[in-house]
Amino acid sequence: MNYTLHQLQIFLKITQVKSITKASEELHLTQPAVSIQLKNFQDQFPIPLTEVIGRKLYVTEFGEEIAQAAEKIINEVYAINYKTLSFQGQLSGRLKISSASTGKYVIPYFLSGFMNENPGVELNIDVTNKSRVIESLELNEVDFALVSVLPEKLKVNSIELMENRLFFVGSGGLNFIQNNRKKDLFQNNPLIYREPGSATRNAMENFVSTNNLSIQKKIELTSNEAIKQAVVSGLGCSIMPLIGIKNELKNKDLQIVPVKGLPIITNWNLIWLKSKKLSPVAKAYLTYLDSNKKEIIKNQFSWIENY
Repeated sequence: MNYTLHQLQIFLKITQVKSITKASEELHLTQPAVSIQLKNFQDQFPIPLTEVIGRKLYVTEFGEEIAQAAEKIINEVYAINYKTLSFQGQLSGRLKISSASTGKYVIPYFLSGFMNENPGVELNIDVTNKSRVIESLELNEVDFALVSVLPEKLKVNSIELMENRLFFVGSGGLNFIQNNRKKDLFQNNPLIYREPGSATRNAMENFVSTNNLSIQKKIELTSNEAIKQAVVSGLGCSIMPLIGIKNELKNKDLQIVPVKGLPIITNWNLIWLKSKKLSPVAKAYLTYLDSNKKEIIKNQFSWIENY
């Protein structure tokens, strides 16, 4: 056996995402490089680690056993690195955060200063939809989760970061009649939704239901970026978080259409399980937020008050 730590890391990522393409994207490597490393790793075992059926990759039972061992080895290597930094007097460890997809426009600004102050800390952020965010928190896979709607069934602690405002938006190239009736606006323009499980999707559906609105046509896309481009092109309108459309509003690619009852206002909250035993890094991060949150909002998000 002569496998490398690099091969272990690549194989573990492949088993987690069940795709060479996705693994290459998350590891910031080319797909051929990942494929070659997987083959070199597989060549050292007489039993298959993975198999491809149709066009889908599956991890064999033996492969799952190797993946578990690989994760233990990698964690031990991280522990050695952290201990070295700790003896040098530096805060060290890993900080894992799961963020709702729109939170990607928020969370980096609340992390950059902390990471710059603590070079011994490694950061892992998983950006996904609300359902997966809550699942990762419940399974204790992360230290914190960033959500705009607090989960009802989990006992969590939370720290409120900032407001999340959702507006009705349309293409900057369209002419919307001023004082257009809400019912006409929704009936005359196809409405573009996020996928089920998204907090933005839930907010839109609640607004439509509460106001007894009739939808002309519903289009479903799986990311805010995809919806943004679809709205810019004139494919339809949507209810979108203001935080993600700053540049498009500035460039007049998008416009906010006044609608009674909007914006929907929620709050971005960083949450963690009440039963969670926070690591020194996680505790240090909460202390950092407590001291710097207001200044970050003032410096980075004051533009929101213009809408």
